[in-house]
Amino acid sequence: MNNVKHREKSFDINKPISKELIRYFFDTIEAKDITAAMDDFNEGAEFIDPHYPNTHMKGKAEILSGLTWGFKGLKKLGFTIVNYFEAEDGQSAAVEVATAHELPNGKKLNFPQVFIFEVKDHKITRLQAYEPYGPHGVINIMLIVTRFINKVKSRS
Repeated sequence: MNNVKHREKSFDINKPISKELIRYFFDTIEAKDITAAMDDFNEGAEFIDPHYPNTHMKGKAEILSGLTWGFKGLKKLGFTIVNYFEAEDGQSAAVEVATAHELPNGKKLNFPQVFIFEVKDHKITRLQAYEPYGPHGVINIMLIVTRFINKVKSRS
């Protein structure tokens, strides 16, 4: 894994969450610096992301396992912050990003994504990812059929 190639970690001690803290976290992920990334998580943190085999990771051991799997599956990771919305309590933020990932075979993966961060003492206690994909499986089939029927009906 690579070492993080960015500035030293420095934040306003009176402000638990900040755009700088989030950017620092994404820098560690982009660099595939597993040690620095794990240092950003609280011991009992939760990481929820449908891209991972374990979609709801609880605790550092499960998060480490998930990130290790993710780093192996992607040649390059990229996160450009598009929008940052901080909660009034200063303990959480919603972050919209434009991803720029690359698979080992060179295929580019670019899609919008939203992350909800919750922190305590500058450590992530909960991180949840939201993707712009619709439902899958049986629900998706039902939606496709319903939309097709509605389209046919609207033509008559």
